[in-house]
Amino acid sequence: MSDIVVSGYYGFANAGDEAMLAAMIEALTDIEPNINITVISGNPEDTRRRHGVSAVYRLNYPEIARVITKSQLLISGGGSLLQDVTSDRSLYYYLSIMMLAKKLGRPVMLYAQGIGPVQGALAQGAMRYIGNMVDLITVRDDGSYEELKRLKVTIPPIHITSDPVLAMHPVDKQIGRAILKQHGQEGVAPLIGISVREWKDWGHYKQVLAHAADLMIEELGARVVFLPMQSPDDLSVSEKIASRMKNPAGVLPGEYTTSELLSLVGNLDLLIGIRLHALIFAAVMHVPMAGISYDPKIDRFLETIGERHVGTLKTVTAESLMARIRQLWTERKQAGREREERINVLRNKAFQNAELALSLIKERQ
Repeated sequence: MSDIVVSGYYGFANAGDEAMLAAMIEALTDIEPNINITVISGNPEDTRRRHGVSAVYRLNYPEIARVITKSQLLISGGGSLLQDVTSDRSLYYYLSIMMLAKKLGRPVMLYAQGIGPVQGALAQGAMRYIGNMVDLITVRDDGSYEELKRLKVTIPPIHITSDPVLAMHPVDKQIGRAILKQHGQEGVAPLIGISVREWKDWGHYKQVLAHAADLMIEELGARVVFLPMQSPDDLSVSEKIASRMKNPAGVLPGEYTTSELLSLVGNLDLLIGIRLHALIFAAVMHVPMAGISYDPKIDRFLETIGERHVGTLKTVTAESLMARIRQLWTERKQAGREREERINVLRNKAFQNAELALSLIKERQ
């Protein structure tokens, strides 16, 4: 039996990060069903309940050292852990866990990471020093690979794969249908979902989305529902946008599991997303999407599936968004074979992350 410790942004009710953890567990156990996984978490009790794995508190370094010592591999990932744009403290925290594992003589793998931007001189030096100590790196896009090259992280083997969530199996839509019914969102009219996040208290994109959502209802005869991915932050901004609309729109109030969110997205006719993993859920469930960018990771993901964002949070307009929505609306009944082929390639690459992780353990045995 293999023992693996997983470090990442888990236990904070962020649907995208919880989805990445669920996807890692699913892929690893698909290959090796008896694997023993311990997660370093901000809320160990929630992580144990939600994912059925062992968990330790992220600031309990003695306990973290104990479980790493018993393990055969530390996985750091996935997500955008190694960047200093939102916070440099988190960058140094994740690097410290990697350094601890190396000091304890354990191999370290960066698992489908979205690297950067890393801007500070000290942060770049730390990334270069510790990044070159790890044993294996997989990154989820070409941009992350280029960032590693810029940082001169060149010693470990580096593989370009894709986001772990893309390896997940599509789920039954019935669960999402029941949630929509529970909140009065059932109906025969087509359903458009919107996944948003707060960003620096900016108001422009909120007004744009409110105006565009009204146009979707009036012009396309659609129903609109807001789908929060991180509670309570996304719920608050969703309600702000809905309150600016002339027409009624639904806002789902709950905190949902990865399977429930995938099922909810599967019930949509189209998704508009600011959150990266809302867009990835749409890809997994083969739902057409329009992305609005606030971070290079959005651009990078959309490029991998042959798409482009409709604007950034600063530049998006109701006109540009509606132009893309109208285009997707006329195409949504078509097979979208080229996009599905791209997604299937990415699904195989996402599964490769788990294969490489377990191969690294076997090489060391």
